[in-house]
Amino acid sequence: MNKIIKNTLILTVITLVAGLLLGAAYEITKEPIAQSEENAKREAWQAVFPDADADAFESVDVDTDIANQVIKDLGISGSIDEVCTVDGGETGYVITTTDGEGYGGDIQVTVGITADGTVSGVSFLSISETAGLGMKATEASFYEQYVGVQTDQFYVSKDGGEGEPIDALSGATITTRAVTGAVNAALAYFQNAF
Repeated sequence: MNKIIKNTLILTVITLVAGLLLGAAYEITKEPIAQSEENAKREAWQAVFPDADADAFESVDVDTDIANQVIKDLGISGSIDEVCTVDGGETGYVITTTDGEGYGGDIQVTVGITADGTVSGVSFLSISETAGLGMKATEASFYEQYVGVQTDQFYVSKDGGEGEPIDALSGATITTRAVTGAVNAALAYFQNAF
């Protein structure tokens, strides 16, 4: 009986110390991680509107009713994560969206849309697709298909559809569909909210 109590106390102390160390590590790394995420977000904003000043971007609240309707209408598993105006909307908007149907999981993109509805840029915040296949979506040769185009929507050319065609990445059609879905969500939100 004495041995059981002794082992229980030892395990309790080990668990308590481990919990305290994990809590301390979290508190130490929480602020640097948040700052790193904020920097990545601002870099993405600047990437989709390279001519805009850093202080031209202003976050605005996402209209959840419009966002939910857009996601439902498109039939994707995604979300509208964040919206920014550029120069109060005179220059355009930055919309961050996530499509959860990538081959490797969620794909989060930031899309710049000028005031006239032209896609000014696409930047990736989160993507974990297959190296050499789906990760080619982060190469300019792929995502620049969206840039400079004014349309209501895009579609993957091998699937057919309405709007502007996007050539699928070889061996990564699922990734292409997810990126296209995320860009379409940004466009649809822009069209319905602004």
